[in-house]
Amino acid sequence: MKIHLTSVFVDDQAKALRFYTDVLGFVKKHDVPLGETDRWLTVVPPEDPDGTELLLEPAHHPAVKPYRDALVADGIPLAQFTVDDVRAEYARLREHGVRFTQEPLEMGPVTTAVFDDTCGNLIQLASQA
Repeated sequence: MKIHLTSVFVDDQAKALRFYTDVLGFVKKHDVPLGETDRWLTVVPPEDPDGTELLLEPAHHPAVKPYRDALVADGIPLAQFTVDDVRAEYARLREHGVRFTQEPLEMGPVTTAVFDDTCGNLIQLASQA
C-alpha cells in the first residue's frame, strides 16, 4: 500500500495552481473540468511525475472553512513537504514574496519552517540535518 493522492483545500484553483507551480515549483499533472467551475487539478514534483499527486481541491464544503480557520489560528500546518535544505528553500521562497509564519527552526535532526500558501493553508517544510 502506498499513498497515491492527497489534497489541500484551496479557495481559488487558478490562484492555487499559479502558486504551487510558479512559486513552489510543482508541475501540473491533471486538469479535468468538473461541472461549471471546478476542476480535478493535481500537481506533482517535476523530479517524480508518477509519484504522489497533490489535489488542489475546491474548498466549497461547509466544514472546510472552520477546520482551516482553526488550524491557521493555532499555527498548525495542513501538510508537510520535504526539501533538501529548509534554510535554502526559505530564502528562495522569501525572494518570491512567500509569507512565513515560522522561520527555519532546528528540532534535533530536523529543520522546519511554515509558510502561508495564499490559498487558506499553512504548509510546513522539513529537512533532515
